[in-house]
Amino acid sequence: MTRAYSLLSGLSRQGLGANRALCKTGVAALGVTGLILAGCADQSAPLGAGSVTAPATQATSHKVGVLLPLSGANAALGHELLAGAQLALSGEGLPADMQMDVHDTAAIGGAASATSAALQAGDGILLGPLTSGDTAVAAPPAQAAGIPVLAFTSDITQGRPGVWVMGITPEEQVQQLVAQAKREGRQHFAALLPDNALGHAMGNGLVSACRDQGLAAPSIAYHNDTADSINQTLRQLSAYDARVAAVKQAMPATPVPGSTTTSGNPSEVPALTELPKQAQLPASLAAALGQDPSQLPPTQQPDGTATPAGLVAPAGPQITLGSPPFDALVLADIGLGLKNVLDALAVTQVNMPDVRIMGPGLWASFASKLGAIKGAWYAAPDPTSRQAFVTRFMARNHHMPKPLADMSYDAAMATLTVARSGVPGYPAAALTRVGGFAGVDGTFTLLPDGRVRRALGVFEVIGNGSDARMISTPVQTRVGVSG
Repeated sequence: MTRAYSLLSGLSRQGLGANRALCKTGVAALGVTGLILAGCADQSAPLGAGSVTAPATQATSHKVGVLLPLSGANAALGHELLAGAQLALSGEGLPADMQMDVHDTAAIGGAASATSAALQAGDGILLGPLTSGDTAVAAPPAQAAGIPVLAFTSDITQGRPGVWVMGITPEEQVQQLVAQAKREGRQHFAALLPDNALGHAMGNGLVSACRDQGLAAPSIAYHNDTADSINQTLRQLSAYDARVAAVKQAMPATPVPGSTTTSGNPSEVPALTELPKQAQLPASLAAALGQDPSQLPPTQQPDGTATPAGLVAPAGPQITLGSPPFDALVLADIGLGLKNVLDALAVTQVNMPDVRIMGPGLWASFASKLGAIKGAWYAAPDPTSRQAFVTRFMARNHHMPKPLADMSYDAAMATLTVARSGVPGYPAAALTRVGGFAGVDGTFTLLPDGRVRRALGVFEVIGNGSDARMISTPVQTRVGVSG
């Protein structure tokens, strides 16, 4: 990974469509290492590297083991996370036996050796590792020793009893979006997603969310990032051909007395029924309706100019297709992939208000540039919640905290809260307490199955250079039966 934290400066930049591209960016947003880190196991220590030896009895001290890459390619990420944890444990009133024990997962022996050293040192809990691959290495010996792990990956598959996934997962974001859409009256969900780790996580989250909230199973389709694949996949998902056929079948051969067009002017009905004489449709829709766009004559405009054949004329009645077979659509693309998706949405007439467009929290980084889908939603923490944390972090570290630091601070604060309660070690019952813990971005709760529920708000895109507005107060998503 390289040291990069912003997604892109505009939609025209090449997107991070493939999982490998995501891994290389090292992007972190909204406190989410996300599927970027979840999918980067190939850059972690190889499975089985080094030997792991666990103590015969569970540690009962409040010593905190920290497993992070403090050297090598991910050192910048590791040091940012370490700074967040250090800030949380730097105040007064720490239990006498509470101290930080730091181990470098990028050193010789990798995550396996770092985990072994932490267990031998008698650490009562492990904060980290950073990646999904390192978590897969560290978790088994820690579990065998009865030592809980608060991992900084967002790969939900690493979550299990005793191992918590601290990143804001795509699944959790989708749960919040579906709940909000259901409150709006949306009942039929679909997803057009890239065939990569983020896309599949969003798809799995949509399946779980619909099941948890008593909705019909969603329709999910994956594309391979090319414009052609996106167009063809959305045509099928939105029943585009059937919708065009319905318009074609309903189109009268002669004007219907009293009929009007979308403009409300009865005099325009003959023009609507004589489509071959007009160049007012996108080429793809014109072809679907039986026209040859190359044969359409130029259309004379009010200013005397002509619109070339096959292009969209700004004036005149427009053909409107029926609604697609869903009223809410989940997307996951960013960058160039998202631009291609937006183009496809326009061509297939999948738009609001008939369809509520929803996307990943990664959109927060460039929401002001998403005017083409004004009204779209994404789920994220309230950014104003972290102001106090930012002030403290800057005073200690002399730079703005990267969102990664939010996670490590939260994890360390959870350990501090449990240690101050007076219980020996870090028992699961104390970590999974009903009230949860106060975090940088709001309250979060550790669930017994390894998931973490955070207070997320739903934001609506305004576009035109404006930041998105929060339309729902951050709340923790309801815990469902699915994992």
